[in-house]
Amino acid sequence: MKPFYIAAVSVALLSSTALAQPAAESPTGNLEKLSAFRSTGTVEPKPVPQEGRRADAIRRNLEKIKLPPGFKIDLYALVPDARHMAVGPSTGVVFVGTRKSNVYVVTDRDKDRVADEVKTFAPSVEFKIPNGVCFSPDGMLYVVEQNRVLQFPAAEFFYEGPDVAAFVVTKQGDLIPPTEESFNHTARVCRVGPDSKLYIALGQPFNVPPREKLDLYARYGIGGIIRMGQDGKNREVYATGIRNSVGMDFNPSDKTLWFTDNQVDGMGDDQPPGELNRATQMGQNFGFPYYGGGTVRTVEYKNDPEPAGAIPPQVEMAPHAADLGMMFYTGRMFPQAYQGGIFNAQHGSWNRTKPVGARVMFTPLKADGTADKPQVFAEGWLTENGEYLGRPVDVAMLPDGSLLVSDDTAGAIYRISYATQ
Repeated sequence: MKPFYIAAVSVALLSSTALAQPAAESPTGNLEKLSAFRSTGTVEPKPVPQEGRRADAIRRNLEKIKLPPGFKIDLYALVPDARHMAVGPSTGVVFVGTRKSNVYVVTDRDKDRVADEVKTFAPSVEFKIPNGVCFSPDGMLYVVEQNRVLQFPAAEFFYEGPDVAAFVVTKQGDLIPPTEESFNHTARVCRVGPDSKLYIALGQPFNVPPREKLDLYARYGIGGIIRMGQDGKNREVYATGIRNSVGMDFNPSDKTLWFTDNQVDGMGDDQPPGELNRATQMGQNFGFPYYGGGTVRTVEYKNDPEPAGAIPPQVEMAPHAADLGMMFYTGRMFPQAYQGGIFNAQHGSWNRTKPVGARVMFTPLKADGTADKPQVFAEGWLTENGEYLGRPVDVAMLPDGSLLVSDDTAGAIYRISYATQ
């Protein structure tokens, strides 16, 4: 019997503290019922259709994608508003967050590497911007919303029905002060680290924050990365000086935390650069808002002394390409040159005179664990006339070592595989 089954039973029978505390009353009362393993009476929505004109159009667009020799890309699933992904460690079922109000679950029952079913996950839960999804090694699914964190024990085994056990890790309004809620930079991401703690990136809501907000943001970790126990206790600020990170992962080789960061708008087409960063210990500062990206100083803070010991990025990415989701490749399907390196998705610029991005990048690592020069891995979603055929958001790996790429514009997930020629 797996540990999370034991934990779930313990909560039901013994009120175990191994899980987060049962949810407080929600507007519908459904979370309270789910935390007590009671039915809500919710009717399960119909699955998302997987074939038809839209699927055919996306497959035609994928013919335009350029990849290194030996690689191919296929449509894996149609998933509305697909953003960040979490692959179940036991089943390979894929959970998909959105910036709207749904989380989706994608099932490939016959393991032919094409989804058989896509449906809403936990439809009885009222989500608000549930972008961030991540698993612990023992199968706990975490969903990080704009201002709440939920935990779903054994989600990959009990997602079939509309009701799943749900617990509140951080209650609504406690992740950030409600006064700091904004429609800007609201997409959270999460990872469970080698220390078994839950790490969450908290983007700050401004292009460049005003001075009167800095102390408040430093205290809560807004514009930084926080960590806490998986039960929500012992919260602490892990890293600061980050504008808006929407992608992070731990290097399995040395346990360091890497993350992308989207930098300041309105400074011109060609500055500042985007960033790929490496945190080697708690308490490091990565320079924002004194730096707008790389070594480019912001106009608002250009006369201020730089923070002592500010950590420069490992990699400077194309300005305004919007580097989002990232992951270390730990599979064996891809050639040796890709193993242990970093894949990341570039969403694409939104206000650059000539758009850039909308591609998947690969960054190899040097022998000392630092980053080498990034290279384009998959491109073609941005046409020569500046039209987006799709906008990659996140990358994840299936158990067979193939790479999934989510796309919130097309509402799809793609699968990139490799076969020896």
